[in-house]
Amino acid sequence: MKNSASKRLVALLATTALLGACTAIQDFLAPLGSGSDRQRIKPVPEQQRLEPISRNYFTLESPDQSVIGEPQIVYTTEENTFSDLAREYGLGFDDMVAANPHTDPWLPGNGTPVLLPTQYVLPDVPRRGLVLNIASKRLFYFPKVTEGEPVQVLTYPIGIGRVGWETPLGETQVVSKARDPSWYVPASVRRENAELGYPLPAVVPPGPDNPLGHFVLKLEMPGYLIHGTNQPYGVGMRVSHGCVRLYPENIEPLYGMVDIGEPVTIINEPYLAGWRNGELYFESHTPLEDDAISPEERLQIVFDRARNTSSAFIEQAERDEAHAVASDARGVPVRVLLADADEIYARARVVRNTVEPDPNMPTIDEVRALLDEPLESEIPVEPIPEVEVQVDE
Repeated sequence: MKNSASKRLVALLATTALLGACTAIQDFLAPLGSGSDRQRIKPVPEQQRLEPISRNYFTLESPDQSVIGEPQIVYTTEENTFSDLAREYGLGFDDMVAANPHTDPWLPGNGTPVLLPTQYVLPDVPRRGLVLNIASKRLFYFPKVTEGEPVQVLTYPIGIGRVGWETPLGETQVVSKARDPSWYVPASVRRENAELGYPLPAVVPPGPDNPLGHFVLKLEMPGYLIHGTNQPYGVGMRVSHGCVRLYPENIEPLYGMVDIGEPVTIINEPYLAGWRNGELYFESHTPLEDDAISPEERLQIVFDRARNTSSAFIEQAERDEAHAVASDARGVPVRVLLADADEIYARARVVRNTVEPDPNMPTIDEVRALLDEPLESEIPVEPIPEVEVQVDE
């Protein structure tokens, strides 16, 4: 296998190794499909391919709107993987897997229709500054606008803390910013990596080996950052020691827009309900495995909150549909009153595949060969970004 391509794919598998050793890797690599009894997306070969919607930027049509974007369907080429598609269309790897449980994420095949979960219910919190929902692994940024101007929102996928290194919840703010920071490696991370056989220096200087990437936003929460990464394949997954990581092409514009003192709200909401054009939508994500609140309790919170502001979820049929969507957890908003979770396919925008071929990626045969290799002893565990960094205000 090409050396650079092999390293890139092996590093991705190493990220997965940190999520739960060999069993998690096998689940991650296996062709998915056991989690749902729904049909695959039916091909629509004659339908016109439209241009994709904006992957990051949206303007609300009214103050009451709480659903942005729209689902899309793209047809894969032989070289595409879910990792490629996720980065091209502003998503994380886990987003793609949840939305397409019947499709092999590594070998989807040529001409396979794939659902892009590019519609989002906005979290039910004040629309100001940065809002991070760790359950959906997504960041929303509401830049300041003058009174009377439409509300704008930018949204990006994020990597979050793995089990045992959870990203903290609560209200905080950006206290400083840094470009091309040095990474002062915490003692706990140095010990962990030394035990794994991959010792780290006390300080990692700026450059391609720095896991903080080129841009850092330091939070008031001691030791926690929002930053770029030199390992973009981990965006949209639970892979960090608590920090929040973004694709390099996402953190750069965000760094330029966010001011020191910008408010930051970090929440954990796997279930979200919202409205658009008078229609009620419900979005569901698989709750984090270490969530202290049960799924039923979280659903009840959504029902109570919606009933306090509207007539939503008063009818048992609406609650039953929300329960059905919650159990499937595709991560795509469903129009509740239609009582049909598959209605998303009928309204999805069929778009042109804009993924550019990467000459450094392995071929299909090379991927198959790598997946057939023994995993436990041959995948090195690479260092994951931690949180101590000196920055200038």
